[in-house]
Amino acid sequence: MRNWKTQSGKYKRANDGTHEATPMRQQAGLFYGWHIVAACFVIAAFAWSLGLFGSSVYLQSLTAERGWTVSTISSAITLFFLVSAAVQRVVGRSIDRWGPKPVLSIGCLSLAGGVALIGQVASPWQLYPCFALVGIGWSTLSTTGISATVAPWFERHQGRSITLALMGASLGAIVGVPLLIATLARFGLEGGLLLAALLALAVLLPLIGIVLRYRHPEDLGLNRDGDIPAAGEPVATAPVPIAHSGNRSRLLWSTTTGFALALTVQIGFITHHVKLAESTLGAHGAGLLVSAAGVAALIGRMILVRIVDRVDVRRLAAGILALQTLALIAIAAGPSAWVLVVASLAYG
Repeated sequence: MRNWKTQSGKYKRANDGTHEATPMRQQAGLFYGWHIVAACFVIAAFAWSLGLFGSSVYLQSLTAERGWTVSTISSAITLFFLVSAAVQRVVGRSIDRWGPKPVLSIGCLSLAGGVALIGQVASPWQLYPCFALVGIGWSTLSTTGISATVAPWFERHQGRSITLALMGASLGAIVGVPLLIATLARFGLEGGLLLAALLALAVLLPLIGIVLRYRHPEDLGLNRDGDIPAAGEPVATAPVPIAHSGNRSRLLWSTTTGFALALTVQIGFITHHVKLAESTLGAHGAGLLVSAAGVAALIGRMILVRIVDRVDVRRLAAGILALQTLALIAIAAGPSAWVLVVASLAYG
């Protein structure tokens, strides 16, 4: 028999016989990984508000205030997404190498700088460097950055933890978009975007600096999920992989291609959602519809939190993508107010 010390300071005994020692669960206090999840929730709320969902607001506001065409502004927004796609891989590798704190801090500065500068532009060509900055910030503070930040802290609850962190995206749609629209209506494009950028810096930089100072649970002497190692020997509980030498490449590329196509369509819809709804529901109604779609997304993510670690996520993802496809077909086939509302909620 031997003893080891738990985080609460008490000693527990382990059997040195035929049974291998297993890690003990954290006995007291909240596992620090959940602090990481909470911080990433807030980061996601700002990232989606000023990034993905914000692009729809910028499109509507710039056409109304500057008088530029939708196609002109859309081309700059396209650069935003192209830059984001190009930077994603660098973001993941950089977090692996240097940790999330410096990488997400740079992303925060880039996102806020791009948003503030959008309000200052005097000619269409100036939109391109602004949206390039937003693209760098968005790639850093959205799905890739958040997943790479949260994943090292969890094994059993990895699906749940990442889903909870990304629920901040729903908050961005529910609260962030209407607040952004109201701010631009109150202070104008220049003042409103400057205020939004300053708020993002004031909230996110201290949050990233304080909460994300640890890279992984080993920094705190813990295993994933808050397990306390037995005699300094963590127990590996990796699941049996789906991929093997015969199908690894096929699974990788089929999954990547499928989600890439789905996200391309999704981003296109979200970018034009406010503009699309404004012609039928007005500016106020369009903002409410985006918020309602965000509520639907929040409900979906709440359901996902409960089931994601227990179901076949491939079949679940396929069903969700099929539902989104039907929603877009409905909007295209019957562009009336009630179809737009119902299909937007289903898409969310």
